Amino acid sequence: MSESDRRQDGGSGTQEPVPAVPGNGGAPTGPGPGAATDADELKRLRAEVARLRERLAAPPPRARGGGRPSLVAVRQVIAVVLVALAAFGAVASVVGVWGGRTTLNTDRWVATVGPLPEHPEINAAMATYLTGEVFEQLNVQQRLAQALPPKAAFLAGPTTSAVQDYVRDTIQKFMATEQFRKLWDDANRRAHAGIVAILEGRSQTVSVSGGTVTLNLLPIVNNVLVALESRLPTMFGKQLDLPALTSGQIPPGLEQRVETALGVSLPDDFAQIELYHRDGLGELQQAVLFFKRSVTLLVAGSLLLLALALLITPHRRRTLLQFGVGLALSVVVLTAVLRAVRDQLLGEVPDGLYRQGASVAMQEVFTTLRGRGDQLLWLGIALAVLAYLVGPGRLPAALRRSSVKYGRDALRTTRRVGTSGELRRWTARHLDPLRIGGAVLAALLALFFSSWTSLLVIALLLAAFELLVTLVARWGRGGDGPAGPAIAEPGTSGTGVTLAPS
Repeated sequence: MSESDRRQDGGSGTQEPVPAVPGNGGAPTGPGPGAATDADELKRLRAEVARLRERLAAPPPRARGGGRPSLVAVRQVIAVVLVALAAFGAVASVVGVWGGRTTLNTDRWVATVGPLPEHPEINAAMATYLTGEVFEQLNVQQRLAQALPPKAAFLAGPTTSAVQDYVRDTIQKFMATEQFRKLWDDANRRAHAGIVAILEGRSQTVSVSGGTVTLNLLPIVNNVLVALESRLPTMFGKQLDLPALTSGQIPPGLEQRVETALGVSLPDDFAQIELYHRDGLGELQQAVLFFKRSVTLLVAGSLLLLALALLITPHRRRTLLQFGVGLALSVVVLTAVLRAVRDQLLGEVPDGLYRQGASVAMQEVFTTLRGRGDQLLWLGIALAVLAYLVGPGRLPAALRRSSVKYGRDALRTTRRVGTSGELRRWTARHLDPLRIGGAVLAALLALFFSSWTSLLVIALLLAAFELLVTLVARWGRGGDGPAGPAIAEPGTSGTGVTLAPS
């Protein structure tokens, strides 16, 4: 068989010998283990490409939480509505609880309005009101004009003004006494208890006189007249013979005794401040009853709505962010509404001294409610910011990376400073001044921030500071620190003497 026949025969012939590679010891070369590995890698890559093609050809995945896209959108809308109602209900619940605990509780109401006369604006308004009530009934200027000679009649006006200023000062001094405080608290307690009894429909003994419910200041006027008589015995031209009252309860026949002492007939509304009108009493009674019954339902309903929103929503983080924003917006809206109501009420008060006093009184009454509103506002802002920062956006991710980086740097710096033996020893030597200084600083901060929340934060910071300096000082007394004495470097002894090599 020729050479060409053997090549055409294919695999039936004998294979040609594989030439030996020089320097390989005459061993033949051929497909070894590396060829099999390359084939396996090629198969794996082809399978990976096939899987990627199948993934690209597959339909887009459904939204998180399962369900069709239209159902997910409906769930999102329902969650937004529920979380908006929950946010507004939470703010309204705070207002309701404050109203129930303050305006419908006689003890709390008296504790709230008791300190009002201590404010200069309210003190001046009340003193002016009581002085006007007394002078209007006494007609002091006409009496002075009749008592003065005809040629000195022109002095009646200036003299009346001077006497009026003196009476006002006397009333303001009386309002600073404990006796006035007792009369003021008792008068408010009796008026508030009667009003609440009427509103709740359980009043059997309280009556509404003249179509209104009033705060009767006649006992205060009685004691003011007694004080004036002791200072100006000839002012009234006779002895008044009025009792010095020690409580806000009006004794029988007091009004007739005051009329006899002043020599005038007092009007029905003398020294009385209107609180409620009969025309609106029926509607107000129904509102109070609904208010008391709905506060508990409002609190429970707000919590239930928030739980349902978190259960329904496909994006809980976004729902929490929306709840925080809703809280902040609800506080702002409700604050604007309350401010509008306050302005409307103040618009019915005569401008000037009385309006200033009424404005200060409203601010004091609503102080607690404003504090709760501020807490809800900052809670909503903090919740929204926190929910945003843990989200997948670029800015939150960058902020998280920066926070981690700077936090690690601060931790390293703190460790480096805290492990300094000199700092620990210095803290141990000055431990008592540091403790006293921390307490003094906390006391100064408490003077500027008087709310319960700020006081709690100040107390926690003070406790953390005291604990920190105590631990650092304890380490300083023990030497260089809890890690024990320093280890000498190679080639030196602990005493600083160089060790010679052996």
